[in-house]
Amino acid sequence: MEWSRYIPILAWLPRYQRTDFRGDLQAGLTVGIMLIPQGMAYSLLAGLPPIYGLYAGIVPLILYAIFGSSRHLSVGPVALASLLTLAGVSQFAEPGTAVFVGMAITTALLAGVIQVILGAFRLGFLINFLSHPVISGFTSAAAFIIGLGQLQHLLGVNFGSTKHVQDIVVETFRHIGDSNLITVGIGLTGMLIIGLLRRYKPAIPGGLIVVILGVLMVWLGSLNELGVAIVGEVPGGLPGFYMPVITVAYISQLMPLALTICLISFIESLSISKALEQRDKTYRIDANQELLALGLAKIGGAFFQAFPTTGSFTRSAVNYSAGAKTGMSSIIATVVVSVALLFFTDAFYYLPKAMLAAIII
Repeated sequence: MEWSRYIPILAWLPRYQRTDFRGDLQAGLTVGIMLIPQGMAYSLLAGLPPIYGLYAGIVPLILYAIFGSSRHLSVGPVALASLLTLAGVSQFAEPGTAVFVGMAITTALLAGVIQVILGAFRLGFLINFLSHPVISGFTSAAAFIIGLGQLQHLLGVNFGSTKHVQDIVVETFRHIGDSNLITVGIGLTGMLIIGLLRRYKPAIPGGLIVVILGVLMVWLGSLNELGVAIVGEVPGGLPGFYMPVITVAYISQLMPLALTICLISFIESLSISKALEQRDKTYRIDANQELLALGLAKIGGAFFQAFPTTGSFTRSAVNYSAGAKTGMSSIIATVVVSVALLFFTDAFYYLPKAMLAAIII
């Protein structure tokens, strides 16, 4: 049996060269720095405490680096999977509660199991039956909903548990007079900085810049005492082993959501991988292996408190352009996130939620 076919790291690691490490190091550091603010932002989008976004940036990345057929795909928390998690799990539990967190993690486990089964039965070809207009329309609609959903954080008001677009629009006009102008200013500043850096200096991680700026603004100006919502206490340390709750009730409630995340995450990841494969041409993407790798990443992540993950458009593009040669870049990115968890979580206390909303938008 050719083990490298099922464990792709065995194909590139024995031939790994010092020249490869230079590119992987630069790409891994860059992606890891991007992943810290993005992970926290997407965790907030999923209805979870920000720390779970960092947990989702550790084990899934390592497992995909081992089993994934793409050498440039960056796996972790993303906006679309986070939105689906919030929409699906919030039907059964209040966002932010322990029950909600447990159900989100169980969803990741179920979605991963489905992907592994599909990969084991070589069903990756099913993606060919999904038309591009349908995928494009779904993604565009999701982006619209994601943006509107962050308005309450940008305005510094509370819309309650509203999830429908029409209700969000109504609540926005109803509460716009109650907006915290300092919060609005922080959010708009973050969006402007990210937009300008993306246009003129794409190599500079805009997300990290606005996170640092936001923390300094709130800390130096004591803006949290003026009504600016902040992240607050973020527990430090690496995620411990966690046993997902698996009951008949959970499975019946979460299976439709898990199946949706399974399909959408596979489509999203394979689209990115194929695009990067066309640029590199030194390796081939195997759709069935991608199903296995993404599934194992979700399953392994669930046992270390990670909610559903998949390939990221932005981080994968940065990973490629920063010079990544192999999956070692993802392992290095994991080290960056782990260092942040071990030594820098106290710095996130004063992080304004408006800055996380700016990153999401």
